[in-house]
Amino acid sequence: MKRLVPVAVSAIAVVASVLVPQSVEATKHDDFVIVGHRGASGYRPEHTLASYELAARMGADYIEPDLVTTKDHVLVTRHEPEIGGTTDVASHPEFAGRKKTKLLDGVATTGWFTEDFTLAELKTLRAKERIPAVRQHNTVFDGHYQIPTFQEVIDLSKRLSKELGRPIGIYPETKHPTYFRQQGLPLEPELIKTLSRNGLNRPDAKVFVQSFEVSNLKALDKQLRVPLVQLTSSAGAPYDFVASGDKRTYADIVSAKGLREVATYADGVGPSKDQIIPLDAAGKLGKPTSLVADAHKAGLVVHPYTFRVENTFLPADFDSSGAPNDSGNLFAEIAAYRKTGIDGLFTDNADIAVDEEKETR
Repeated sequence: MKRLVPVAVSAIAVVASVLVPQSVEATKHDDFVIVGHRGASGYRPEHTLASYELAARMGADYIEPDLVTTKDHVLVTRHEPEIGGTTDVASHPEFAGRKKTKLLDGVATTGWFTEDFTLAELKTLRAKERIPAVRQHNTVFDGHYQIPTFQEVIDLSKRLSKELGRPIGIYPETKHPTYFRQQGLPLEPELIKTLSRNGLNRPDAKVFVQSFEVSNLKALDKQLRVPLVQLTSSAGAPYDFVASGDKRTYADIVSAKGLREVATYADGVGPSKDQIIPLDAAGKLGKPTSLVADAHKAGLVVHPYTFRVENTFLPADFDSSGAPNDSGNLFAEIAAYRKTGIDGLFTDNADIAVDEEKETR
């Protein structure tokens, strides 16, 4: 296991302003980790090279590709194996017959799935905004970007690291690993091969690997030399636990005892932010839990998700209006969470997270 030392960072609340995204080189900042969640998905359709590049130019330390696989076993970046909501596949009559209903982690899901397409076929599709009702401004980019391969994301990070004069890390997530293993297309061998081929399977590489499941992280801990992060949710359980009959839940994992076990195979935990500060009945921030302190005591870093500027995603404390899609006070939300001692965060709005950090130094 690769041990990281947690860095507790405190912050003061600042007055929020919503910034127009600019592709500018950002100055270096402290050890607080800012992850461009699916890129700069507040400003470009997620999991596109344009989204990843913009996040890096805004100052993100890492860009986050979610990994799924094609029929010919090439890792590509999509939020889910089902791509009806993030590409224009429905408008391609040649692929109408590929629409299926499958059990995705036990849930019947209808649509088009990456494992039913070759890479060449996927490259004929174009990305579109996943939540157009919330981010209508992103829809102007619909149809302009391809689905990237994992290798293309690595190539982009290398190019931008040279151009920007600072290392741009990658923070890949294995999506639905049990599901893909059931399809005969396990993600982990290709992930290991790709990182190794690019000289990134080493302790000092700027790479984190994350998963919502547990067994694949335990297996990866024996083969990868980069830090691993156990993702958790405020509800439910890892699907590999469900599939194997293990009754433990994510709540068990983020208990003090559970975090000590996580530390035997991983180096960090990526909780849902409401596992750190739950919301009260009015939707406002309540009293912080002991998760951050317990994780740090176990030797784990803490990188919660997901920090987004729209009112619909913010605690009610920081809403700017009653309109759910208006931009609220993300500066203040980030500041409140940094007071708990988190070591980093995932955000759709890397520019705001970077500016918040600058103001608190």
